[in-house]
Amino acid sequence: MTSERYDLPDLPKQPALLTLDVERGIFRLRRATRADLPQILELLADDRLGATREDTSDMGPYERAFEAIDADPCHLLVIGELLEQGKPAGPVVATFQLSFIPGLSRRGSWRSQIEAVRVSAQLRGLGIGAAMVTWAAEESRRRGCSLMQLTTHKSRRDAHRFYERLGFEASHEGMKLTL
Repeated sequence: MTSERYDLPDLPKQPALLTLDVERGIFRLRRATRADLPQILELLADDRLGATREDTSDMGPYERAFEAIDADPCHLLVIGELLEQGKPAGPVVATFQLSFIPGLSRRGSWRSQIEAVRVSAQLRGLGIGAAMVTWAAEESRRRGCSLMQLTTHKSRRDAHRFYERLGFEASHEGMKLTL
C-alpha cells in the first residue's frame, strides 16, 4: 500500500478524505451518505458481537441516528469504498464514526472519540484500518484535539493488538451502563 493520492471523480457533495492504492484497487475514504446506511449496518453486524446488537428489520432508528450524526458538525460518519480503476463509486468496505468532544480537563482541551471501526473481513491485513485511524488522528489534530480515545470490547484481542501497534495505550478501564 502507498499513501499516494489520486484525482478521482468524487460523489456529489462528498469529496474524498483520503485515497490509497491497495492491492485490490483504490480505497477511498469519504463522509457517509444516507444511501450508504445499509452497507454500514452490514459491516457493524459482521462479527459475533455486532450480530447480536443490530436488527435492521426496522430501519427507522438507524435513519434517525444517521440524520442526527450527519447534521452535527462535531460528528463524522465515514465510509471507505473500494474502487476499480476508472469507476466513480464502489462497495462500502469500511466505516468508522469520529466525534469531537469539548472538555474542561486537560486545560479545557477537546478530544476525539473513534468508534465502530470496521473493515470488511476480506480486506483486513491490507493496511486499510491503519490508514483510517491515522486519518482520524490527523483530522483530530487539525480540529485542535489533544487526545483521541476509543473503547473496544475486552474479547476483541486482535483489535487490542491493532490499536497498540498504532500507539494507543490501555490506560483506563472503561465501563458502560445499558439504559
